Amino acid sequence: MTRAAAVYAEALYDLAKDEALGTRIFDEIKALDKAFEAEKDFLRLLSTPNLSLEERLSIIDKSFRGKLHAYTLNFLKLLTEKGYVLKFHECAGAYRDLYNEDNGILPVRVVTAEPLDEKQALRLKVRLGAITGKVVELIQQVDPACLGGIRLDYDGKRVEDTVAGRLEAVRKTLKNTVL
Repeated sequence: MTRAAAVYAEALYDLAKDEALGTRIFDEIKALDKAFEAEKDFLRLLSTPNLSLEERLSIIDKSFRGKLHAYTLNFLKLLTEKGYVLKFHECAGAYRDLYNEDNGILPVRVVTAEPLDEKQALRLKVRLGAITGKVVELIQQVDPACLGGIRLDYDGKRVEDTVAGRLEAVRKTLKNTVL
């Protein structure tokens, strides 16, 4: 993440938090980030030098005025004015990190060979919540290469209990064994 993205996200988060709008702005930032991910050309349009700044700001107004809170709308305009609109995804990530930290939310990436059913996901959330003392947000990822078991990535840690992980550990042990 660039320093600029972190600074802009922190400024927006502090403002939203002071006005008790942290969740609303977070929801809007998430929705915009998802939309911009699907329509990458929109951010490129907002950064093109072929259009004047006034035209680009007008596009933002026509697209989002009345649909977004003024803080979110002005944030998008500010990023456009300062030439950082292509860093929106990084800003959204930085905002998410601040929001999660303040609200005791721990995103956990769960990698399995098959999707977890609702009951399994709920049990995992409850168990991890009890261990970490935080509200767990599961981000499920299916990777047939793990063969079975589960891998958890959270808070800069990895808990590996997959068949592929166990096989790799055996391979390393055998490789380092002197006969």
